[in-house]
Amino acid sequence: MKNIQLLLVLMLFFALHSAAQETAYKTEQNIHYYPEEVNQSDTYISERCVLDIYYPTDENDFGTIVWFHGGGLTQGQKEIPEALKYKGVCVVGVNYRLHPKVKSPKYVEDAAAAVAWTIKNIENYGGDSTLVFVAGHSAGGYLTSMVGLDKRWLAEFGVDANQIAGLIPFSGHAITHFTIRQERGIPGTQAVVDDMAPLFHVRADAPPLLLITGDREKEMLGRYEENAFLMRMMKVVGHKETRLFEMDGYGHGMTFPAFPLLLEEVKRISESR
Repeated sequence: MKNIQLLLVLMLFFALHSAAQETAYKTEQNIHYYPEEVNQSDTYISERCVLDIYYPTDENDFGTIVWFHGGGLTQGQKEIPEALKYKGVCVVGVNYRLHPKVKSPKYVEDAAAAVAWTIKNIENYGGDSTLVFVAGHSAGGYLTSMVGLDKRWLAEFGVDANQIAGLIPFSGHAITHFTIRQERGIPGTQAVVDDMAPLFHVRADAPPLLLITGDREKEMLGRYEENAFLMRMMKVVGHKETRLFEMDGYGHGMTFPAFPLLLEEVKRISESR
């Protein structure tokens, strides 16, 4: 059944790709998402805390995907994934500060600042501020869940996390991230669930949550099981829109079959508004 569902989603993905090719797009790069006074006060923020925005130029009220790269919170660069181009949506690729130059919770603060910037500014590019989705792979998936479930981070920037239209983390930690555990001298095989774990912040009123992981036998450590537990706890507290997809046969680098699921989730929610 999973393989049939995935085939149908892939067919939709290619259909959307063909339909969207006629739309013109523009990319603006290295936009600072912190205020200028913050950039001037910290050279690493000024260097690292920037985003690229890829958007259709002849459409209005489009949905936007804020995309956080992976890399264990220690490496990686902002990207506009090729699989998300020419799909009728805007994509915001975000850089955030990295370990060891900074430590927790700076990564989550940066992610929240970028999402807040997008919600506050996307209408200037023609987008719909009520259709901002947050997604990312691995460390980016962790940041997605933290920003969307723990409301304190976006509140710092005057945004309610429930303004996010949907959360779609790819193979993200549901427990406290292993780099944050490493900062505390805790090994990667020792699970911790504290206030830096998405699992700590399960709540019934959160935005729709689509969890996607690789095959449980091929994933990094217990990544599938973490997400399965997060799904269960979200349902236990009364959240009505949590789903989990396991990409059979794919390991931690499971983005290829997951991108169509992300686009379908954006389409589903957008059309329901």
